[in-house]
Amino acid sequence: MKNQSVKSIAKQYFLITISTLILAVGTYFFKFPNNFTFGGVTGLSVVIGKALPIISPSTANLILNVLLLAVGFFFLGKNFGIMTVYASMLLSFSLSGLEILYPMDKPLTDDPMLELVFAVLLPAFGSALLFNIGASSGGTDIVAMILKKYTSVDIGRALLLSDLLITLSAFLLFDIKTVLFSMLGLFAKSLVVDSVIENINMCKYFNVVCSNPEPICGYIVDKLKRSATICEAKGAFSHDQKYIIFTAMKRYQAVQLRQFIKHVEPGAFILISNTSEIIGKGFNNGG
Repeated sequence: MKNQSVKSIAKQYFLITISTLILAVGTYFFKFPNNFTFGGVTGLSVVIGKALPIISPSTANLILNVLLLAVGFFFLGKNFGIMTVYASMLLSFSLSGLEILYPMDKPLTDDPMLELVFAVLLPAFGSALLFNIGASSGGTDIVAMILKKYTSVDIGRALLLSDLLITLSAFLLFDIKTVLFSMLGLFAKSLVVDSVIENINMCKYFNVVCSNPEPICGYIVDKLKRSATICEAKGAFSHDQKYIIFTAMKRYQAVQLRQFIKHVEPGAFILISNTSEIIGKGFNNGG
């Protein structure tokens, strides 16, 4: 049990590290050079880097995250998420490290739309992976945690408003083209994050109407390491005794189960639907 716990924690931090590095690459190589201001602390870092040329966006990001972490510890105490602290500091130092290893004074390409796509996709993908395992990269998420604890403010609206204000601040410092790209990125980011999380959690829900449930349930339990529920039923046309098997599993397991059912009982009626919200043991949202 202890070894399993250590293995689970190691896997969790490995995923946090990979996710944060993806976020850092997208931010440093595509967001910072193009002055895209959408999205929390990294967006604010772009604004500060432009307003105060002596401070680079990477340095501004490090300073802001350290300050927010200090505020988080002060207001949230021991309940402050250690995974958020790890991801936040890793992101800040990764950005500073990239600045030293690969200094950039202009965008990688001369196509701002292509750069915007990667500036949205990479950080959004990294953020989605973090959210999916119960972590975050810090920044405005820390503010959200404080607001959630001490106020009744609608967190989603508060964060959207803060991101919008940061993006609109670009009007004071950048040309209209950069501002419009930033606005587009702001709206695209939320859509991409939601889509990635939904696809990561995508599972298959089965309703199987069959005559002999034992082989199928045996395969589900013994081979796929899932569980199922069996209900007795009666055919409306044939009036034969039937059984309905209810089960849910990952997509790759669903392919195996479908093939097995076709092999052991070709006449079974199978209804398969997509679902990304499953609460229960064995799934991300369960125990």
